[in-house]
Amino acid sequence: MFGWENAQSLTGVGLAMAVCWALSEDRRRFPWKLAIGSILLQLALILLLFGVPQTRGVVQGLDDAVAALGAATAQGVQFVFGYLGGGPQPFAVANSGALFIFAFDVLPLIIVVSALSALLWHWKVLQWVMRGFETVFRKTMGIGGISAFYAAIDIFLGNVECALVIKGYLPKLTRAELFLMTTLGMATMAGSTMVAYATLLKDAIPNSAAHVIAASILSAPAGILLARILVAEPKGHRAEKTDYGELLKYRSTIDALSTGVSSGLQIALNVGATLIVFVALIALANSMLGLLPHPAGQAISVQRILGVIFSPLAWTLGVPWKEASAAGNLLGVKLVLTELIALADLAKEPELSLRTRLILTYALCSFANIGSVGIISSGFGVLMPERRHEINGLIWKALLGGFLATVMTASLIGALPGSLFGV
Repeated sequence: MFGWENAQSLTGVGLAMAVCWALSEDRRRFPWKLAIGSILLQLALILLLFGVPQTRGVVQGLDDAVAALGAATAQGVQFVFGYLGGGPQPFAVANSGALFIFAFDVLPLIIVVSALSALLWHWKVLQWVMRGFETVFRKTMGIGGISAFYAAIDIFLGNVECALVIKGYLPKLTRAELFLMTTLGMATMAGSTMVAYATLLKDAIPNSAAHVIAASILSAPAGILLARILVAEPKGHRAEKTDYGELLKYRSTIDALSTGVSSGLQIALNVGATLIVFVALIALANSMLGLLPHPAGQAISVQRILGVIFSPLAWTLGVPWKEASAAGNLLGVKLVLTELIALADLAKEPELSLRTRLILTYALCSFANIGSVGIISSGFGVLMPERRHEINGLIWKALLGGFLATVMTASLIGALPGSLFGV
């Protein structure tokens, strides 16, 4: 049934486009056709994934596939780390919940999926999937050439990985194309982290893998739209046709596997190190804020401050006001810190309703955070040193576009009947 909360969510869709239009470099050229095409494409994908009976088995299969991948990864982790990785315990366990160790239960999945992605790319399986999405984006949204291809690969690969795939095209990019790619890098996430995020959320929402994957797919059209609103393509520009011969290649299956393992290890180490630093910084900040007077008998903390600031935004997603503070805190943590910390907190948040947890999953699943500003800026800067100044001038606006793309996606999820998602 469509009710007040569904109508409330539509304000988030309007807010995302309105903010980007207000900050647009050319407010006279609002892309109405692209806006209609983007929203219709998102709705069509949602209905295809969750509304068509024939695809519901595929949705459930994604969860089963993630579970199987997690179980297989656990075998390798237990072989290397023994009982620390979940193997037979050499002593009596008083608290089984304490056996979950992030470094052994989540980070190894990133390495395995990275290696698997490289293999599928070398075997051209992933390329066919991406060409399918490229065709969809070109036909429904009117973008073409390398922009459409980048939008397709960005659903599955990380920011710097995508840039490496199209390295031969980087010098030819227009300013608008460069901005589109940086915005998409913020609005979506890598396949290597999708599985880790789905594992974190498996007890928080049903079919977590399907929703995490759908979040990245659905936010791509929103990212394209908001990027074009913020920085319009020059009039008369014709996109260059993609030559697949210029894309990333591996020399052999072994080369793809070893390269994927190395890339995955680097990502996992960066994720682990980032979490250690950011969690420590939050704890340090909370310790200093705790010295201040306690309003309403509760200590001031980073989480409380972010909750107050982002509560109105959470409400526009369709979150009830009584849950808006907790939801706003998670949105703030995602933007200021990382989505991984926000998703881990979401998985442990007992006060939020299932509908709110579902909406927040779509709002949190992307790389739109301050940490990604440095990653994308440095990664693109190394590959395009002559355009480093131009990249740095666009990156903060791209962060806004990527963050609002997930806001737009989450709002569309909230605007639809909860029964569509089993809520």
